Amino acid sequence: MDIKILGPGCAKCKKTEEIVREAVAEAQAEATVEKVTGMLEIAAFGVMMTPAVVVDGQVKIVGKIPNKDQVKEWLK
Repeated sequence: MDIKILGPGCAKCKKTEEIVREAVAEAQAEATVEKVTGMLEIAAFGVMMTPAVVVDGQVKIVGKIPNKDQVKEWLK
């Protein structure tokens, strides 16, 4: 599983990354988590607001911080 956290490094983006990494660890999921900060790369996903989370190429949330339960659902 490939997870990307899209965001330039704002507080909300950092919190999103923290939550995603915690959820992956708690679920013992086999996933790589990558932080994407380049605006052109973020825009390539069709995302205009951050933070955003992309799981296996599919945008799951945009402009909001997900909660841990949401992330765990995406890992199933």
